[in-house]
Amino acid sequence: MNSKVEQPKSSAAGDVVKYGLAIALVAAGVFGYIWFAQWPGALRALLVAGGLLAGALVFFASSKGEETREFLSEARFELRKVVWPTRQEALRTTWVVMIAVLILSLILAGFDAVIQFFIKLFLGR
Repeated sequence: MNSKVEQPKSSAAGDVVKYGLAIALVAAGVFGYIWFAQWPGALRALLVAGGLLAGALVFFASSKGEETREFLSEARFELRKVVWPTRQEALRTTWVVMIAVLILSLILAGFDAVIQFFIKLFLGR
């Protein structure tokens, strides 16, 4: 648990400019993809990737970007605490789930057949 007390930060005018610039860079990458239709697809995809990367770098320079970096680093720290199952445990669990799904689907198919029989009987078909 994070015991730090964080004070809400006011959004500075510089951050608004950074957000606008980040959006403009991403839009420029997409615009370049559309505008340069005669270029090979891989090169056009690099334009979009470059725009996304440049926009992300500008965003991460803002206060919200700093909060996002901190959140991602804390999430990574928490992931280190997770005890991941072994391959054998994962396979056993998968088999249990598959068998449970099979049994439940057979039960539901049986209910469907019984209800269908009674509806046909009730309607006189």
